[in-house]
Amino acid sequence: MIETLPLDAMVDPAALAARLADESAADIVESLNEEAPEVAAAILLSLPSERAIEVLDQPELACAADIIEMLPRDRVASYLSGMSADRVTDLFKEIEEPGRSDLRARLDAETRGAVDRLIAYPEESVGSIMTTEFVAVPATWTVRQTLDHIRVVERTRETVYSIFVLDPRTRALTKAVPLRRLLSGDPGDSILSVAPTRRPVVLTADASRDEAARLISKYDLLAIPVVDEANHVIGIVTVDDVIDAMIERQTEQVQRFGGMEALDEPYMDIGFWQMIRKRAGWLCVLFLSEMLTASAMQGFEGELERAIVLTLFIPLIMSSGGNSGSQATSLLIRALALHQVQLRDWWRVALREVPAGITLGAILGFIGIVRIVVWQKTGLYDYGEHWMLVAATVGTALIGIVLFGSLAGSMLPFLLQRLGFDPATASAPFVATLVDVSGLVIYFTVALVILKGTLL
Repeated sequence: MIETLPLDAMVDPAALAARLADESAADIVESLNEEAPEVAAAILLSLPSERAIEVLDQPELACAADIIEMLPRDRVASYLSGMSADRVTDLFKEIEEPGRSDLRARLDAETRGAVDRLIAYPEESVGSIMTTEFVAVPATWTVRQTLDHIRVVERTRETVYSIFVLDPRTRALTKAVPLRRLLSGDPGDSILSVAPTRRPVVLTADASRDEAARLISKYDLLAIPVVDEANHVIGIVTVDDVIDAMIERQTEQVQRFGGMEALDEPYMDIGFWQMIRKRAGWLCVLFLSEMLTASAMQGFEGELERAIVLTLFIPLIMSSGGNSGSQATSLLIRALALHQVQLRDWWRVALREVPAGITLGAILGFIGIVRIVVWQKTGLYDYGEHWMLVAATVGTALIGIVLFGSLAGSMLPFLLQRLGFDPATASAPFVATLVDVSGLVIYFTVALVILKGTLL
């Protein structure tokens, strides 16, 4: 029970609750996130129940599961029953047994049933973020009846900005009416008189979150109904839920771009050894991959001894290929996520990246040649009597390396998605490592061709 928990002597939960009571839920969450879970739990107990429910309903509340487990069970059951079903489901996924089963048994039948249904959906599906609290009315109702109904149920619904009109006999979805159109209609008219003529945009529960985000962005919607095979509305996905899901997804992708596993908790909350585990695996893989770079250089050891000047440009060569590959990877991962390209478009992407890689490589090659010429002519460095051939080697190699980097970086996301992996795992470090090895081979192969009979 929360009353038995030791609190910091300098913290007065009741006083803090009184000060926060008139703040917005988002501001209260920010304040609670700065407190220890036991202090946050005590503050919630001191808030009016409606405010406490509103705060717990915010996904931004850190350690919400820990806070809930510190509250009296009867009070928690009351809070959870007043929250949106999708948020309760998220919390249940974080609460360990036997606490989860105990809380589930205390929920009212409606909330318990909704949570049981939602928790069964796959993590990345629309069903896992939808809510079952929505406004639906029969097509026989008038505008006045619908508005009266909204006034009654408003506090228990996720949103009232979209009203779903159902066939009175089959309960199938027929129309989706924005609240704005409802308010502008004649109270005595049928709700169908203010409904848009187009068919409602719908999703199935097994659709991806990315698809939900795409449709909400395309049609500028506040909510999308989720339907079953009989076109019955089983829930809705709201724009705020999609935004929260996309922020979480993008955070994971950004972390994977950096060559590590995605963190399950905020940076400051994750344990030291868990952090090491998340980072060490990928670092070891990348380190072992980089050993291939050493092997490639060993293969050209004789050439390096005869033309030591070639080693001066190895960092330039490796970084250029890795950078071009990382650019292409970032562009394609985002394009795949937004459905701007499909798997079947891989050859079209390749046809775009070939001239792009050649052009970018030529630009870098020109800069590299100019640099060698300027250094040679001004006396900043002497590249030897065959300096023009060295410049030609660097310029030509850069074209080949940037071309290969662009192709490899653009094709790798397609390959990973085709194999069933998240394209985000084609992180910049992984692509850079791949291109580093191939870049050295291209560089020394070009050098063998151009410098044969002179330096080599």
